[in-house]
Amino acid sequence: MIRFTTFFLFVAAAILCLVYYTVHPVFALAFWVCTALSLVGVYNLLQTKHSILRNYPIIGLVRFFLESTRKEMRQYFIESDTDGTPFSRNKRSIVYQRAKQRLDKRPFGTTLDVYEPGFEWLAHSLAPKHPNPSTFRVNIGGPACTQPYSASVFNISAMSFGALSANAIKALNKGAKLGGFAHDTGEGSISIHHREFGGDLIWELGSGYFGCRNEDGSFSAEKFSAQARDPQIKMIEIKLSQGAKPGHGGVLPGAKVTAEIAEARGVQIGQDCVSPASHPAFSTPRGLIAFIAELRRLSLGKPIGFKLCIGDRAEFMAIGKAMVETGITPDFIVVDGAEGGTGAAPLEFTDHVGMPLRDGLNFVHSTLTGLGLRDQIKIGAAGKITSAFDMVRVMALGADWCNAARGFMFAIGCIQSQSCHTDQCPVGVATQDKLRQRALIVPTKAERVANFHANTLHALAEVIGAAGMLHPADLRSTQLHRRISPTETRNFAELYPVLADKSLLSGALESHLHHLWDRANADQFVATV
Repeated sequence: MIRFTTFFLFVAAAILCLVYYTVHPVFALAFWVCTALSLVGVYNLLQTKHSILRNYPIIGLVRFFLESTRKEMRQYFIESDTDGTPFSRNKRSIVYQRAKQRLDKRPFGTTLDVYEPGFEWLAHSLAPKHPNPSTFRVNIGGPACTQPYSASVFNISAMSFGALSANAIKALNKGAKLGGFAHDTGEGSISIHHREFGGDLIWELGSGYFGCRNEDGSFSAEKFSAQARDPQIKMIEIKLSQGAKPGHGGVLPGAKVTAEIAEARGVQIGQDCVSPASHPAFSTPRGLIAFIAELRRLSLGKPIGFKLCIGDRAEFMAIGKAMVETGITPDFIVVDGAEGGTGAAPLEFTDHVGMPLRDGLNFVHSTLTGLGLRDQIKIGAAGKITSAFDMVRVMALGADWCNAARGFMFAIGCIQSQSCHTDQCPVGVATQDKLRQRALIVPTKAERVANFHANTLHALAEVIGAAGMLHPADLRSTQLHRRISPTETRNFAELYPVLADKSLLSGALESHLHHLWDRANADQFVATV
């Protein structure tokens, strides 16, 4: 209630000044000032446009006043900021503009130093095309899949109910329904809020098996089967690790486990929700592959895949060996990068554990190609993907589609207050506080989610069209370039080489890849030395 204190003080001051209205002209003036601000506060509590003002009806005005008075300087910093920051103001501005259907153009050309090492660009064509963004979809489902899914190339990445508020989940899912794209549930399972508007769901299955667990936390085939056959669930994604904290489990304290969270996760109210660092259902690459086959059977043939951040490369090759030896393959693999975000993680993990997205994506794409499996397994990419060029970059490196979390959070009002772990999100996105949640108006934010998706795909169509292509699947690594020094450039094919088809099986490998392949063991994740 502290955030409403200023509002109540002005109301009280107005009443007090009314009592002394005739004593002195100062009280009369103060009465009208306090009354005006009180009425503004009432209006802000009831309006549905600005989340901050619904939670901070008076002091929230200060933010907007400062923002308007320094607009020109703020715009300068937005345009001057580059991808070198933790998350650039430039990208944040793009999200807000596209979500709110505002002009996202700017004058005077680029503010980037095109001769600075690290600058990247896409080679355009003298024969541009005019792609249709509605065709930007990918069919996910391998040979054993009987219910393949036609997914958008841009979807909402994993964010759990519990980490996000009920209204945030509703807005994201309704936006996905409006825009015809998928919403990943995160490992917190499927809540009533995911189901309310019927948007396509990707059910993420973490090591806690929330939504399909026995009382002891083990996997329940019966509960999984009952849930997975729901037509709203289009794919199931086994979470092996996430980029922000790979190899790290988690605990949602029992004090935060409300009745709604308990129902969604299949735990007791007030009971700690434990996500172990590893999966109890399997302990080897061969076990993972068998688990994938079992989930596919239990779900009646829906696409089954897994998500991971690459660590020891030989361990992923071990999974590849298990695929080859068993003849069982996942329908998709989502590669998460170390640059991915989370609501809370130890500093050492966010900064120094896990492989960055581009390196991990290239390695997975190259390994599957070397195994001759690339045409059977689709690849998704996640990790700070927000703009059309972000999508172009990873799709040129082998991704079939992209997932984004941060961008869609911005679309529903996130201002990066970095209070996710405190339950005091000022805009109602990352909180279970009912009063704070009311600031997030679901219909308005859902439209912004759909707008952000549609306008980002429109921008993607313009970019790849300028390069002479009709679909993002046509992108090749030779079309992307990076400056190495003021006088040297390389294309992505040179920077991120890919193995020849089936070369892992034929033994035609460079020495360091021979070593990785030799270390890989389908019967254990920990590679041999």
